[in-house]
This record gives sequence, structure tokens and C-alpha cells, in this order.
Amino acid sequence: MANAAEATAAPEMDHSAHTEVAADHGAAPQPELLGLVPFQWVSISMAVLLLIAFGYAKVHKTIGGGLDKKIAEIRRNLDEAKALRAEAEALRAEYAAKIAGAEKDAAAMLDNARTEAEAIVTRAEADTATMITRRQQMAQDKIGAAERQAVAELRAQAANASAAAAATLIADRHDAAADAVLADEAIAAI
Repeated sequence: MANAAEATAAPEMDHSAHTEVAADHGAAPQPELLGLVPFQWVSISMAVLLLIAFGYAKVHKTIGGGLDKKIAEIRRNLDEAKALRAEAEALRAEYAAKIAGAEKDAAAMLDNARTEAEAIVTRAEADTATMITRRQQMAQDKIGAAERQAVAELRAQAANASAAAAATLIADRHDAAADAVLADEAIAAI
């Protein structure tokens, strides 16, 4: 147990020794000049540098001028964007009007096409009726011509048949003496 107590005491001793060393490091003296430590001198030198830059060199005007130029450029870009947006809206409105006009034109064209189609159908029906009437008349004319031709052919055949029958009867009933009497009568009539 004595060993255990020593082992427990030893780490405690080491820890306290380490704390003392750390305290010695923290308490190390800092270099000073005129009672100021280095970070204070850095702060003072930065303040002097900024005073010289802003007071003597007028850096703030250069920075302000650069910022003003940037602001002006941004304003120009915004104005240009507003103009482009207005132009885009005008184009959109124009195309919307064109689409509406195109829809009206399409509806008018459709109505016009229907009207023309109805007129074409009506004209076709009238032309068909006229053509049917004309064809009927032509058929009737052909039939009439065929009837007249058939009647004329029948008359010609009847006349030929009559003439042939008459010639046969005359040939059977007339002889040369009867022909001489007929020829004399015809000559005397002249």
C-alpha cells in the first residue's frame, strides 16, 4: 500500500510542477518601450498610417471615387435591365396581340372556308342538276334522231319493197306490147 500511495502522490507532484512551469512562462516579462507593449505600438502605428493615408494622401477620396464609379456602373446596369425588361414586356404584349389576332384570323378563315365550301357544294348541286337535264335532253334528242332515222329507213325499205313488188307485178302482168303503149303515152304527154 505504501507503493500505491507513492504512485498516487507522484502524479500529483508532477502536475503541480507543471503548473509552476506554466506560471513561470506566463509571467515572462514582455519588452516595453516608453511603457507600451508591442501590440500597443502596432495599434498606434496603424492609427498613424491610417491618419496619413486618409488625411494627407486622400485615400478615402480614391476609395470613394472607385465606389462611386462602381455604383454608377451598377445603376447603368440596372437601368439597362429595366429598359430590357420593358422592351421584353412590350414584345410579349405585341406577340400576345398577334396571337389573339391570329386566332381571330384563323376563326375568320375557318368561317370563310365553310362559307366557300357550302357555296361550292351548292354550285356543284346546281351544275349537276343542269348537267343531268342537259344529258336527258341530249338522250331524248338522240332517241328522237334514232326514231326518225328508223322511220326513214323503214320508209326507204318499204319504198324499196313496194318498188320491187311493183316491178315484179309489172314484170308479171306487162309484156312488151303493153310497154310500147305506155311509152307512146308518155311521149305523147310531152
